[in-house]
Amino acid sequence: MATRKTSPDDLLGPVTLAVGQEDLLLDRVVQEVVRAARAADADTDVRDLAPEQLQPGSLVELTSPSLFAERKVIVVRNAQDLSADTIKELKAYLDDPIEDISLVLLHAGGAKGKGLLDAARKAGAREVACPKTTKPAERLTFVRQEFRALGRSATPEACQALVDSIGSDLRELASAVAQLTSDVDGTIDEAVVGRYYTGRAEASSFNIADRAVEGRTAEALEALRWSLSTGVAPVLVTSALAQGVRAIGKLSSARGGRPADLARELGMPPWKIDRVRQQMRGWTPDGVSVALRAIAEADAGVKGGGDDPEYALEKAVVAVARAAGMRRGV
Repeated sequence: MATRKTSPDDLLGPVTLAVGQEDLLLDRVVQEVVRAARAADADTDVRDLAPEQLQPGSLVELTSPSLFAERKVIVVRNAQDLSADTIKELKAYLDDPIEDISLVLLHAGGAKGKGLLDAARKAGAREVACPKTTKPAERLTFVRQEFRALGRSATPEACQALVDSIGSDLRELASAVAQLTSDVDGTIDEAVVGRYYTGRAEASSFNIADRAVEGRTAEALEALRWSLSTGVAPVLVTSALAQGVRAIGKLSSARGGRPADLARELGMPPWKIDRVRQQMRGWTPDGVSVALRAIAEADAGVKGGGDDPEYALEKAVVAVARAAGMRRGV
């Protein structure tokens, strides 16, 4: 009876339980177990099953001894959706798993199918958390870990630029990290990310915002026109402008302190504190108010309140850039 807790490093333990809804992480758990099994036995038989493929009685057949005595990996996806009878069979199997069979249960977590989840844990399953990444900070951590896992160095600015460029899809983020580490030698910096992904909508809009809040009117307008010509949605631009100006407003009103302390207080990564500090030169509270009003007007314009969204954006970019120089009298 498998009551002893399986070590997290024991990829060939009798039961692996992957809990969460992040598909990339769930797939990686499966791939790790399959690789370990095939390293131990090149003829490992792998069965990857959806809930409807595991009917009552199927588990007995799948776990029956083979004439060739090869190792087996049985993957059960969306285990929370299994029928009550199949869950009952799985619970019985967990009490007495078979040697040389690695059972991998992928479970979304939550209340549905919780009995199976509890039974696997009680049986000492090796458990891997695969939570859905919902926060930018979590995606940033993921990118850093991806570079680290590949033995490569990337600057904090490069990691953030990649998240801003790619968005929330972990598969795309992982693919981008793999591409950069394959194509680029040395430390990967923000300029490298910009060369590869400057055409992405999110990267383009944040590039416009950075130039605008720094008072670089001509460069911001040039970036805006190029972005719109490549199909960037106007709402992404107003969103990026608003984020840039709000960050300046938040930092200017915050108490002084180390970047790490301010980062916790304002919900920004420490490297961004340094960048915003540089960008906020020339800004005043009145300038922040003027810029936010201009952005709000542009946002209404691009969402149907005006006849010319591009003109509305140009006005907002110019207003933000001018607001950046109010203290200097620009």
